[in-house]
Amino acid sequence: MNALELHGVQKTYPDFTLGPIDLTLPGGTVCGLIGENGAGKSTTLKLILGILPPESGTIRVLGKDDLEASPCTKEDIGVVLSGDGIPTCLTAEQVGKVMAGIYRNWDAGVYAGFCKRFELPAKKKYNEYSTGMKMKLCLAVALSHHPKLLLLDEATSGLDPVVRDELIDLLLDFVRDEDHAILISSHIVSDLEKLCDTIAFLHKGRLLLCEDKDTLREEYALWHGTASQLEELAPDVVVSQRVTPYGAEALVKRELVPAGSTLTPVSIEELFVLMVKGEKNA
Repeated sequence: MNALELHGVQKTYPDFTLGPIDLTLPGGTVCGLIGENGAGKSTTLKLILGILPPESGTIRVLGKDDLEASPCTKEDIGVVLSGDGIPTCLTAEQVGKVMAGIYRNWDAGVYAGFCKRFELPAKKKYNEYSTGMKMKLCLAVALSHHPKLLLLDEATSGLDPVVRDELIDLLLDFVRDEDHAILISSHIVSDLEKLCDTIAFLHKGRLLLCEDKDTLREEYALWHGTASQLEELAPDVVVSQRVTPYGAEALVKRELVPAGSTLTPVSIEELFVLMVKGEKNA
């Protein structure tokens, strides 16, 4: 079963339009949602959760079309949204007691284990936590009621490299169960490159593409040559380009490049940055 299915989903504001978005997240997989600030990542997650209503399109979550009519399905979703999602006056210990009254599947033992693993002081109030500690507490809550779907907005933000690496291992272990899936947005593209099976690129509300991570690496490459050689490439080959006094570089579609061209692999981060620059230069 697909954990998520979005078809033609659109949301319009006076100065911004998101969509239409088409995205499918199969069970047992992780999709990374990449985009600059204001691209529409947080709005997409809020639409999935029913916090915002879409103007058009359909959203299906864990096999259900209407989350409001399916409270049991809501309990199967673990959520970390950017911004404070926990009352600032509560301690980690108090948060555990509150959540036990909210989630039927709340597991106090699992929560205590995460608090210990993340070194969260039990008696310290949330508003006294550092940014990284706040994120750790939100993650502990999201993972402690046995969710099937995780929706994570900038979940690695504020965490040091060691903890980020530990979190990636934790999330990879979560999706070993084919009934589990993760949709995660992040500015730290290197984290998503380690974690994700598929990558979705959002730019100014438009979904530029959503493809398997390895397929993206196979389809695109960095081309190197001179400015005159760059001019000889067909327009449909070049996605984005840069010319300097030392030569020319372009993001290209690998299969369309003439034989004998000098190509190097492109990282997911380079791919996104160059695609956005290509949009800006169009």
